[in-house]
Amino acid sequence: MITAALALVLAQAAAPATPPPAPPKCEGEAYAAFDFWVGEWEVFPSGGEQKVADSRIEKVSAGCAIRETWMPLQGRGGSSLSAYDPSDGAWHQLWVGGVPGRVFFDGGPVDGAMVLTGYWGKDAQGHPSLVRMTYTLEADGSVRQYGQASSDHGRSWSDSFDLIYRRKD
Repeated sequence: MITAALALVLAQAAAPATPPPAPPKCEGEAYAAFDFWVGEWEVFPSGGEQKVADSRIEKVSAGCAIRETWMPLQGRGGSSLSAYDPSDGAWHQLWVGGVPGRVFFDGGPVDGAMVLTGYWGKDAQGHPSLVRMTYTLEADGSVRQYGQASSDHGRSWSDSFDLIYRRKD
């Protein structure tokens, strides 16, 4: 004789399982704001012809993040992982490299560019250095990564680096 409890377990096991809800998709304008950087690149100083690095930028994690693999011709490489967070409406990037180890940047699109800011290292006097990186899609399809540094928490800025990413053939 089947008990009521056993009958309930058997009935539940025979019932079709309800599939879990699909995860939210990382689609739309906010998620695509940094897609112009995706590709295989050769990197040069702005105005120069001496290549300094290769860089692979790819969409990962079901299209929810952008990963950079930075491969300099000299020195240590590194990687970054950038993603849009709908909870605060901002982009966040984690950079991990040989020096200083890890850096967190925050920001988002500004006038067609991607602007990310974070504290990265120290200036000559030992003060934390705030770095602002502006990524811009240029008319020729290249991407400019222009870096500025501030030792007064963003009240004033000075040029730090200026790189051009050119698509590999």
